[in-house]
Amino acid sequence: MRPEVIFCDEPTGALDTQTAAEVLTLLRSVVDEHRQTVVMVTHDPVAASYADRVLVLADGRVVTDMPQPGADRIAEQLAALGRRAGRVG
Repeated sequence: MRPEVIFCDEPTGALDTQTAAEVLTLLRSVVDEHRQTVVMVTHDPVAASYADRVLVLADGRVVTDMPQPGADRIAEQLAALGRRAGRVG
């Protein structure tokens, strides 16, 4: 079965780094080879960097929209969001 959209909530959260990379590679191949859409919720900048587009949400609103960002840029955006919220990041 090939659903049009696959939803993933922290798909690598409890995995070791090797298995996490395998899962992310599999999800990426689903997009590239089978043209399916994957929507992934994650707090992991490395996992998010596999995406074509990353949306950063705060209080239910999109605060940043980044096409094809790397893990470093995602981490910077999350740290800035934490600073704006009054937390050290």
